[in-house]
Amino acid sequence: MMIKDPELNVYGDPIACCSFSPVTGFFRDGHCNTCREDQGSHTICAVMNKEFLAFSKYVGNDLTTPMPTYGFNGLNPGDSWCLCAGRFLQAHNEGCAPNVNLRATHQSALEIVPLEVLEKYAVDP
Repeated sequence: MMIKDPELNVYGDPIACCSFSPVTGFFRDGHCNTCREDQGSHTICAVMNKEFLAFSKYVGNDLTTPMPTYGFNGLNPGDSWCLCAGRFLQAHNEGCAPNVNLRATHQSALEIVPLEVLEKYAVDP
């Protein structure tokens, strides 16, 4: 049985929605909630940009190509998506991290990415 972590954002407040269009999240509920089974820690509500999408494809995770079998239409710049915390940190280290909606970013992201790093990319939804 999957048990969700408390649904709080990086500031300890109730987590906001990341995106319903496209529908995102480990649970495909529009929120960057997580649980023990979420090995990738899909906890950062990132706003896609061309640089990050190209970087993600380059490192082996093509987020732009539609996969209709999974109901995935592919992401475009401007789309919000629950991103793996480790991938965000990798992109930050490579200079191509996307912006972040901190109100919709799960508190457990802080186990991987320091708040001061996330705040450098903060945008209001």
